[in-house]
Amino acid sequence: MKTPAEIISREIAERGVLPFVRFMELALYASGCGYYEAQKENVGRRGDFYTSVSVGNLFGELLAFQFAEWLEELRIADCGLRIVEAGAHDGRLAADILTWLQSNRPKLFTRIEYGIIEPSAHRREWQRKTLKPFAPRVRWLSRFGDATVQRFNGIIFSNELLDAMPVHRFGWDAQTKKWFEWGVALDGEKFIWAKIQKQQSDLPSSILHLPSSLLDVLPDNYTVEISPAAENWWREAANSLQTGKLVTMDYGLTAEDFFSPARINGTLRAYFRHHVSDDLLANVGGQDLTAHVNFSAIQKIGEEAGLKTEIFSTQTKFLTRILEKTLADKSFGEWTPARALQFQTLTHPEHLGRAFSVLVQSR
Repeated sequence: MKTPAEIISREIAERGVLPFVRFMELALYASGCGYYEAQKENVGRRGDFYTSVSVGNLFGELLAFQFAEWLEELRIADCGLRIVEAGAHDGRLAADILTWLQSNRPKLFTRIEYGIIEPSAHRREWQRKTLKPFAPRVRWLSRFGDATVQRFNGIIFSNELLDAMPVHRFGWDAQTKKWFEWGVALDGEKFIWAKIQKQQSDLPSSILHLPSSLLDVLPDNYTVEISPAAENWWREAANSLQTGKLVTMDYGLTAEDFFSPARINGTLRAYFRHHVSDDLLANVGGQDLTAHVNFSAIQKIGEEAGLKTEIFSTQTKFLTRILEKTLADKSFGEWTPARALQFQTLTHPEHLGRAFSVLVQSR
């Protein structure tokens, strides 16, 4: 089987300089060999980074408690309630949510179908093994365009999905006052950065319409990432929701912070063995690549699709609000020292609390 580096090298030989978005797509998702396709143990202590799920069961239990409240508020008479997760990785978060619902909200549990949006056959197999005890309640879907996904009642959510979607990298030429796109070329066997000149009409509106007062102070080669994939995903998810909530928890910024002149090199980073690197073209397929989400952009897309923004906050504030409700509800169970430690890791600014934002929109 070819490696991502070999696949990318062949495409460069055939097509010339590749836009970085294609490099990132192949490095992370090349069939059978990309970072997220070939490595199951890339999260947690033995992997390259931590997520809220790797902290323990509490994250899923808190989400399950909140999801149950939201679903019960819908008061849908039939059994057509769905929780749909995208980016489920190995299925651990789904298992934590379903386990808590089965034990603590059994009547609601029997009414719920748990859908997983997963285009990768490899990851589906990982998820099926994890979720075998819940097989009757789980259904896999390739995309929101499936007829079975369109217009349903319930909750669509993702956790650290949008930041892993391929991004375009655009750079600013301060001399010509024009944007270009960063691409990837080959120098011998080494991947190097190359500039792709763009027609201004081909640029995304988010940078094409930046105010001249901002452009005048941008330094040469100032770089920003744009993710049409994340924006399209949010649009499709919003249009699939008849009644309920659309939720994401992710690294991200508002547009004001996203286009800060001080953020010279953008937000894209590589992660390997819990170390952060700016060498995005190295260790292809062996390191994670992630870019911050432009929350202002996806919030606007959801509102244009008819959704109402209910929450945009840090993960700390979001989980703390759930915590306060669990203290008045004995069904959540005892707050043991182990749970308290997990909660601290999920919410403390020096751990995961400050890093993640939560956006909740509803219809």
